[in-house]
Amino acid sequence: MIKRFWLIGIFGLLIGCHGQKQVKKHNPYFSLTDTTELRLPNSVWKEVLSDGVYTITRERSTEAPYNNEFCDFKAAGNYHCAACGNLLFSSVNKYDSGTGWPSFWQPIQPNRLLFRKDFSEKMERVEVLCKRCGGHLGHLFYDGPAPTRQRYCMNSLALKFMKDSVK
Repeated sequence: MIKRFWLIGIFGLLIGCHGQKQVKKHNPYFSLTDTTELRLPNSVWKEVLSDGVYTITRERSTEAPYNNEFCDFKAAGNYHCAACGNLLFSSVNKYDSGTGWPSFWQPIQPNRLLFRKDFSEKMERVEVLCKRCGGHLGHLFYDGPAPTRQRYCMNSLALKFMKDSVK
């Protein structure tokens, strides 16, 4: 009888722990001031990023539209790379594109981003990456509002919002 309760207890413990989110180490590469380019293997990023941020930024995934943190978010502040802290976008340049992802008509500074042709999904697109860490942020389209006519369609999980001075 005692053996049965012991087995049930161990089984319950295993089931209970299985669904818990894995705690990651502190990310020593996240900085709001350091602009030094980072060239780290994905194995290092996997240790310090949450599963969602890792999947988007390192595996070039895309989150679901409309069901993400910054789609309808309207607070004033700045958006940084969720992996490394690089300053990317201001809320002043955010707009509702109707696509279900946070969209911006221009970055804080173009030199904070990298651009690469992307032929996935059976179409040609422009992939937008963080210049500091090389993390995938989203895509650039040329159907945005004036004056740039650009739409930086970003993944919320690739961004970290900071309610700091708007630039």
